[in-house]
Amino acid sequence: MKKFVALSVSSIVGTRYADVLTYPRVDLQLQAERVKELQQLDVDDLLFCDESCSSNFGLLGKGCVGVVVVGHWRGKRIAVKIRRVDADRAMMQREAKLLERANGVGVGPRLYAVSNNFLVMQLIDGHPLPEWLVGMSNMALVKRVLHDVMEQCWRLDQAGLDHGELSHAPKHIIVHKGIRPFIVDFETASVDRKPANVTSVCQFLFVSDLVRRNFENAFGVNRQRIIAALKRYKHLRTREDFERVLSACRLQTT
Repeated sequence: MKKFVALSVSSIVGTRYADVLTYPRVDLQLQAERVKELQQLDVDDLLFCDESCSSNFGLLGKGCVGVVVVGHWRGKRIAVKIRRVDADRAMMQREAKLLERANGVGVGPRLYAVSNNFLVMQLIDGHPLPEWLVGMSNMALVKRVLHDVMEQCWRLDQAGLDHGELSHAPKHIIVHKGIRPFIVDFETASVDRKPANVTSVCQFLFVSDLVRRNFENAFGVNRQRIIAALKRYKHLRTREDFERVLSACRLQTT
């Protein structure tokens, strides 16, 4: 079993864990600078896997822009996204603004603080949606979670914010504590593209057969009916059209 150690921000430099602060390079001077940045954000400590983990230090996630670790901020357990030194952007403020916009309609992990190189966010503790679905037998809970995902996508569409990664969403929808889905990682989101969150996630879940493979008998959805409902929804994205999509996916509320 993996064991985790908590290191105060001030004591990280000089340990092997400091490398995540300047991933994927080792830069001692930059590590010291980033420690000061974390202290200015009031981050208390970061949690890492101990020596039983040979490489990834217990990272929550790793992407093209940043790596994510667990920490504490003002006594609260949180997630910290650290900008990679080879990222294609110089700072994290743009992603923070997009996440704030999502937060404004009740979507995404809550943003607590931001600096050039760090995002401090609500910690989402759970499993990616496809992994959570495997072996799930509580159909009422499955339908409630999938309905919640669709509603969140509807709100993002109405807010004019396109997530951009929901057509291949294995890593971008996490079921928190087994009951509540969160859409995460807004680094490639945009307010300039036409929002396609409902259509993207619906295609991922139903048209690509993720749900049908696992719950064919329970859902009994008709793929052509879903496609037709999505085509109609794309034009005006009204609530009425969205309800038709929910009905085609057999996720309508009673």
